[in-house]
Amino acid sequence: MTDGILGKAATMEIPIHGNGEAGQLPEDDGLEQDLQQVMVSGPNLNETSVVSGGYGGSGDGLIPTGSGRHPSHSATPASPGDEVARGIAGEKFDIVKKWGINTYKCTKQLISERFGRGSRTVDLELELQIELLRETKRKYESVLQLGRALTAHLYSLLQTQHALGDAFADLSQKSPELQEEFGYNAETQKLLCKNGETLLGAVNFFVSSINTLVTKTMEDTLMTVKQYEAARLEYDAYRTDLEELSLGPRDAGTRGRLESAQATFQAHRDKYEKLRGDVAIKLKFLEENKIKVMHKQLLLFHNAVSAYFAGNQKQLEQTLQQFNIKLRPPGAEKPSWLEEQ
Repeated sequence: MTDGILGKAATMEIPIHGNGEAGQLPEDDGLEQDLQQVMVSGPNLNETSVVSGGYGGSGDGLIPTGSGRHPSHSATPASPGDEVARGIAGEKFDIVKKWGINTYKCTKQLISERFGRGSRTVDLELELQIELLRETKRKYESVLQLGRALTAHLYSLLQTQHALGDAFADLSQKSPELQEEFGYNAETQKLLCKNGETLLGAVNFFVSSINTLVTKTMEDTLMTVKQYEAARLEYDAYRTDLEELSLGPRDAGTRGRLESAQATFQAHRDKYEKLRGDVAIKLKFLEENKIKVMHKQLLLFHNAVSAYFAGNQKQLEQTLQQFNIKLRPPGAEKPSWLEEQ
């Protein structure tokens, strides 16, 4: 008889449609909660004992179903570790479920916008500032690339002048009849090398400052812009979902879904408004910082280049002192990448 009861319980089925999904009942929400409760705190299916006295009877009436030839074993209760593992698994499942729903809604909204079927929230003034920032970043990246090329060319020129000065100095000692001519050419090349090293230090400082502005300051603002654009897409996706539910029929089930959609929409709206304010503030601070940094760097670049090509060594050195630029000695080793961080 016991085997019959267990066999009957084991063959209970949940109706499934042809597409593989569970049938929709009027009490879908309640059914889902009940199934979750059974998954988390349901009985251990490995236990093979029958409760005497009906459902909910006391534990004293447990009748072991094993053969009389083997000693009876008491049911092992679930350990706290198993309950914790079930709780973690349930949390992960909820996270994946929410992520999947959010991804589906955002993808649907994005496709609708691309094909001109969906509405899009637009802040014209902010969008114009963001586009201007992206264009400015592209132009500054071009300046940065040219500055690095100039640095490489100056370094090659210095190496050539240094080698040429050494050759002139050597020839001045081995050619008595041309000693004076080779001598002052050697001195000229050494002076050009010294001034070139000073100019190279100024250009390196200029390039380093532009690199920081582009790859850190501007990039940080653009990261906030990307978060704002993602929040805007989520906001429009849930707004569209709420509008569709509002136009649908009103019944008990729809009313609950509408309230849930309203709460979710409000949360995404608050997130969108916050990020929009953050972007506006960062754009303002970025513009102020950019003007301050570039005013200093452009003045440095102009003074250093003018003094170098005018042959004014004193003015060139004063320019580096004015901007607190320290040159490495010719024999100093390049700092490690840890020191450069």
